[in-house]
Order: sequence, then C-alpha cells, then structure tokens
Amino acid sequence: MKIIYITGCLGFIASYFTRKALKMGWRVYGIDKKTYAANVHLLEEFCSYENFTFKEVDIKDLNHLYDCDYVVNFAADSHVDNSIVNSDNFINSNILGVKNLLDLIRFKNNNAGDLPIFFQISTDEVYGDINIGSHVEYDILKPSNPYSASKASADLLVHAWARTYGVQYLILRPTNNYGIGQYPEKLIPLAVKSLIRGRKIRLHNDGTPVRNWLHADDTAEAVLHIINSGVKNEIFNVAGGFEQTNMETVRKIIDQYYGIGASVEEYIDFSYSREGQDMRYALDDSKLRDIGWAPKRKFDKEIINIVKDCKENFIW
Repeated sequence: MKIIYITGCLGFIASYFTRKALKMGWRVYGIDKKTYAANVHLLEEFCSYENFTFKEVDIKDLNHLYDCDYVVNFAADSHVDNSIVNSDNFINSNILGVKNLLDLIRFKNNNAGDLPIFFQISTDEVYGDINIGSHVEYDILKPSNPYSASKASADLLVHAWARTYGVQYLILRPTNNYGIGQYPEKLIPLAVKSLIRGRKIRLHNDGTPVRNWLHADDTAEAVLHIINSGVKNEIFNVAGGFEQTNMETVRKIIDQYYGIGASVEEYIDFSYSREGQDMRYALDDSKLRDIGWAPKRKFDKEIINIVKDCKENFIW
C-alpha cells in the first residue's frame, strides 16, 4: 500500500487523480486551502473512503509531513489572466509553496525509511510557445507571463533541491487540460457560461492561438502510471495528441450548444488581445509513451458531455 500526499486535491486535475488513488486503495492525505476554484463538494465523496484524510491549509504554511511515499503537488494558482492582473498569489503558491514542500521533505527524519519523492505537476507553458515542431523535456524554459514564470521557477527549485540536498523528484508537464468539473475561467467552461448568460465569448488574438488538448482523466492516468512504474528523478511531457486553434474549439462548443450550423461569429467577441500570449503549445511526449502510457479520451467525443454538463450545472 502506498501512502501519498495530494496537494490541491479539490482542484480540477487533482480531483481526477485523488479519485483514482483512493480506488487503488492507497492511503491519501489530501491538502487544499479551498480557494475560489476548489470544488468543496468533492469532500463528501472523498471522505467516504476510510483511506482518505483531509487538511485545509495553504502549502506554504504546511508544517509537517507524516511518513509517506510521494508528495504529489497539484496545488497552484493557474489562470494566466489572473497572474497578469496580480501575480502575488502565484508567487506565494507556485514558488514559496513549492519551496516549503521541498524543505519539509529534506528536513524529514529518514530513520523510518526513505524520504518521500516529490512529484511536481508543472505545465507546458514553462517552455513558452513554439511555431513549428514540439518541445522535448530538455528544452530551455522560456516562460511568457507571470503564471508560467512562477511554474518554471518551481521546476528550477526542484532541480536545485535535488542536486544540493538529494531530494528525489518527478516533474510532469501537461498540455491544456479539459473535462467535466473545470472551473469556468478556462476556455471551454467559460465559453459555455458566457452563452448561458447571453454574452459573447471573448476570444483573444482572433482565436488564432493553437492549443494541444489533454483530458484530465488521461493526465491523472499519466501520474498514476509514472508512480507505478517506479521511475524517479525524471521529467515527462504529457500531451493529448490533438491540437486545434481556439477558434476551432469555440466553434465546436457553439455547435454543441446551439446545434451544428449556428452562426459562430454572432456569439464571439474578437476585440480582446492577451498580453504575454503564447501562440502555440506543442509537446513531444514520446518519453512517457515509451513507458506504456497513451491518451484514451477523444476531444470531439468528450466535448459533447462537457458542454451538456456545463449547461446543467452552473458554477459561480
């Protein structure tokens, strides 16, 4: 039986992984500070498992780790637009929070066994954009905005703590995640919420930025697969193998909301341009596929249920 900490366990991607870990019979210590984006309703489900313990605390204020095998860090402030308005929370959570977790591991007494492995959930945005080809794990980090800069800083802290203090680690860098339960500040649920409210979808840079889409369940499976493989001190990219422009994504949302053939331009506001915009993300995840992982979810099939769920379950 594995014992793991999952930080940000009430967040979007983390909740998918928490559910899988609990069903595996692992003992899970869930950490979450219950930000605006946390789904507190998940606590009822998770607490129904005898192998789940929860603590409400900010990762930068956590002061003790019980014996465990992994600390899987999903906790992060993650919305680019919010980071452009004010980066303070991003520095606190994504940099100082990670430093605190790394220090809790390195200061831990190892007389009862090996120190836990720190598993950092990063992002493709640490690489910056790429016009042609795909980023590989050893590419230079060139973040474009305060959010991605804070995540890149965390990745560098992990490297430094590994080299200086011998902390064992894993880093996963996923592309754009989607799925049911995502907070409506991200493109898909925000677009549906705008349609519900009779507002136009604000699509920056004329909808031309390209994103690679990865279902949150596939990301959770990647984390599970890496842990079960026993590898350590490695970085893995993870992608869904499917990319399209934001305009194409929104067109599919509108088709599902109003029916195929709806006048797309009628529902879109093209006047917005985001500062620090990355025009295309693309990852080469052959390293992860080489150890047996592959995505299972198909965007064009999943978007049907996602739009339906967003229409039926309003999130403030």
